[in-house]
Amino acid sequence: MKRILIIFSFFLYFSLSLFAKGDFFKQANDYYAKGDYENAAKTYELIIANQGVAPELYYNLGNAYYKLGEISKSILNYERALRLKPNYDDARINNELAQQKIIDNIVQAPPFFIMRWFDLLIKFLSSNQWFILSVGLFLASMIFVLLFVFGNSLQFRKISFYFALILFAVCMTSLLFSGIRNKQLKTEKEAIIMSGIITVKSSPDKSGTDLFQLHEGTKVKIKSELGKWCEIKIGNGSIGWVENQNIEKI
Repeated sequence: MKRILIIFSFFLYFSLSLFAKGDFFKQANDYYAKGDYENAAKTYELIIANQGVAPELYYNLGNAYYKLGEISKSILNYERALRLKPNYDDARINNELAQQKIIDNIVQAPPFFIMRWFDLLIKFLSSNQWFILSVGLFLASMIFVLLFVFGNSLQFRKISFYFALILFAVCMTSLLFSGIRNKQLKTEKEAIIMSGIITVKSSPDKSGTDLFQLHEGTKVKIKSELGKWCEIKIGNGSIGWVENQNIEKI
């Protein structure tokens, strides 16, 4: 009896959580539709803090901040949406529009074209999507293995064998991409400059030499952290130190 009550309580809590999330989401969307972008942003933030993250939530939050003119926060949330869902076209397009409003026009150091293509391919899907694709390809390859084993004609069995081999090879590649993408998300730390304008230092200290300045909305890579300082790298390869309070991690 006690176990039944526990299970019932769990399902009741789960159902109420889903209802509350849907209710808050509708309320946030209503605020946005009415042009009350400040309350819309606050409600989306509340959902993310209490109910969990989703690319659609970050996308909507980015839109609300964009309407409020808070470009750095809009870019931050578009980037977070794309981190969860790399092929999210709406988030990518709106992020590009927001990027046009930032002051820093950093010329990216062009990577070797093969590495650029490989990186684009890896980031085309999320780690979970690559994994799901690999599972689907594995099941398909097993079907062709069965067709090979139980096929009637020699020609049909040969075709089934080659299809099974190709699908299994692509399956292993997808699984490898899933692992690489997962490692990227854990090791590649990126952030957005949130302060209006900051001076990048040569060392993790305010007395360090001034190297260059960055404005809000600029995307940087975090190389290392030391106390309240972060070593960052920008698109053109320049490196320096900034205080943690001036950036927010994606």
